[in-house]
Amino acid sequence: MKNNHFCCGILIVILFAKLFPSIGNAGGILKPEITVKYIAVSVIFLNSGLTLPTEELKTAIFQWQLHLLVQGFTFVVFPLIVYGLVSVLQYTFLHPALLEGMTILSTMPPPVSSAIILTKSVGGNEAAAVFNSAFGSMLGIFVTPSLILLLLGSSNVQVPTQKIFQQLFTTVVLPLIIGQIIRNSQYRWLQRQRIPFRTIGHVLILFIIYTTFCATFSRTDIQMDTLSLLSTIVLIFCLQLSFMCFLLLFSSHSMFSFTSNDSVTITYCGTHKSLTLGIPVIEIIFEGDPNISFLSVPLLVYNPMQIVLGGMSISLFRQWLIDQKTKRRRRSG
Repeated sequence: MKNNHFCCGILIVILFAKLFPSIGNAGGILKPEITVKYIAVSVIFLNSGLTLPTEELKTAIFQWQLHLLVQGFTFVVFPLIVYGLVSVLQYTFLHPALLEGMTILSTMPPPVSSAIILTKSVGGNEAAAVFNSAFGSMLGIFVTPSLILLLLGSSNVQVPTQKIFQQLFTTVVLPLIIGQIIRNSQYRWLQRQRIPFRTIGHVLILFIIYTTFCATFSRTDIQMDTLSLLSTIVLIFCLQLSFMCFLLLFSSHSMFSFTSNDSVTITYCGTHKSLTLGIPVIEIIFEGDPNISFLSVPLLVYNPMQIVLGGMSISLFRQWLIDQKTKRRRRSG
């Protein structure tokens, strides 16, 4: 319990969300549509701006192989694998709209919060995680609707790109720049304050988990039989875990020049999907569709699960990084 206090925190907030979903749901006391969407995300990027050396950020921007792998997996490999899987699963008992929801899920960009916090908690390449989360979110504004159009044949897609860009600039780019300015001008003062940046990150991710599960538990428009729901949960769990293992093993192969810290970043950023962009896109594209609630189920299951799996993998990834460093020392020695 002592070694996995963060995992215990995850279980506690999920239980609390189940008991009191209205508190953390949209319109509730905690106002997640403001506190999570704007304040929490802004603090995460301000946090990164304050703690990341500017040289690391500059170096991360030019790690084109890492960015190509993350974005290529996110927008090409992930959708293709899921599309092939859905083609097989259409012959099963699963509702066709659920399978379409799986395809929609596969087209989503990375989120702008969870992957960064988890990478930072493990000790991965945080600078690369910041770049890929921000760049992937902006790329997703255009790529995600196009992929949905290509894979499902939906038409008349009108996504409010200007509004989303403004939100991303306000909550992602601006706090990151402010954090860098403060770090470079007040570095010694920051060092003296001993601000618990890692604890702040953990609190924020627990807050995001709580509000996400509150939103999930508060959904009353999804009328689904227990077998279909359980099957969807098991399917998404296996899919997510398989992708995490694949990316970790693939990126740490000797044919690449990635460090162990890079592999952690690739694993988190490449497998995480954005709920913030996902739900609005589904509501815009499939407005009036009687099966719209089924279409959103895979994303509503995947998003909390990625945070829970990520949180529970922190200690494993930390140990893996230690083992990799030990192996490198033995080889060099």
